[in-house]
Amino acid sequence: MEANHTKLIKSLSIWSDEVEIKVLGGGITNHNFVVTDKDKKAVVRLGQDIPEHLVVRSNELMASQAAYKVDIGPKILHHEKGILVLDFIESTTFDPKLVRKNIQRIIPLIKKVHHEIPNHLIGAPMIFWVFHVIRNYANFLQDNKSNHIKRIPELLKICRNLEALSAPHEIVYGHNDLLAANFLDDGSKLWLVDWEYAGFNSPLFDLGGLASNNDFSEKEETILLEDYFEKKITDKLLEQYQSMKCSSLLRETMWSMVSEITSSLDFNYQEYTEDYYSRFKKSYDDLVK
Repeated sequence: MEANHTKLIKSLSIWSDEVEIKVLGGGITNHNFVVTDKDKKAVVRLGQDIPEHLVVRSNELMASQAAYKVDIGPKILHHEKGILVLDFIESTTFDPKLVRKNIQRIIPLIKKVHHEIPNHLIGAPMIFWVFHVIRNYANFLQDNKSNHIKRIPELLKICRNLEALSAPHEIVYGHNDLLAANFLDDGSKLWLVDWEYAGFNSPLFDLGGLASNNDFSEKEETILLEDYFEKKITDKLLEQYQSMKCSSLLRETMWSMVSEITSSLDFNYQEYTEDYYSRFKKSYDDLVK
């Protein structure tokens, strides 16, 4: 833990006593800590705007406030520039196996995100259009002479094809980062955290991201789609879904390529890039074969 992080956290006016600070592991975008203040715990997230990832902290705050209002996100205890303090939820953090085991509990949670959170947004929400995000990453990687620059022309060509194959596009409000570690289970209900990428997008991006990030089988994907849409899945919808799943994998790959250049966190982004690139290539090859 960096000394300046400890000093900053201790300086916050919300604490009633001397606090105990522990690093909260697992994050690959922010610096996260659990703070014990007497008999209460809070999560402190430290992170500035990240222009290369289109992360705007005021948007994260707005989404987090709306998530609390619809009872799927923790209460915000304090916020100021670069700092978000949340109520600590005593819970189990999911891994991919637990996500797969709880598909039918997760689907109502996702529907709440897509259809209830927009009723509680105050301000100007982001649009997280994945194909723009991918093109933005491509420009950044080229401008910053990434080691992956030779891959960019092919990836942009694939991006254009995926955008066409996934049309027409329904738009809802999305979480857009459905990694397993963003689901918490307190024993009676599920919570969803980490809203820095939230914004309007296709529902298929969240569904495809959920499946690809958590290693769903074809059977599990069928359950996910039929339960979410409450109907049998047509060939056209399946093609749209598979295209968005590929787009989710491509976006995660390029997110990691950019993070190789910019992030100061102790995380092996190179390995993460290659893992997601191979998964993306397999998914795309299966789609177009």
